[in-house]
Amino acid sequence: MEKPIRALGGTWDTRRAVTALRDAGHGDGDQRQQEKRTCRALRDLAATGVIATGVADSDICRLAER
Repeated sequence: MEKPIRALGGTWDTRRAVTALRDAGHGDGDQRQQEKRTCRALRDLAATGVIATGVADSDICRLAER
């Protein structure tokens, strides 16, 4: 998921990430399953420094500065 985030830039929330994954052919399962998978992917990307979390208690992330 790192490549689409870097290519598209901007801020990311669960809804935008679910849509990007679905458009890329990774939309298996119902909406709840997709959201859970997406949240996990966003947490993993934040842990590796690809994205930075925004406001505390928010699900909005942004592309991290290189």
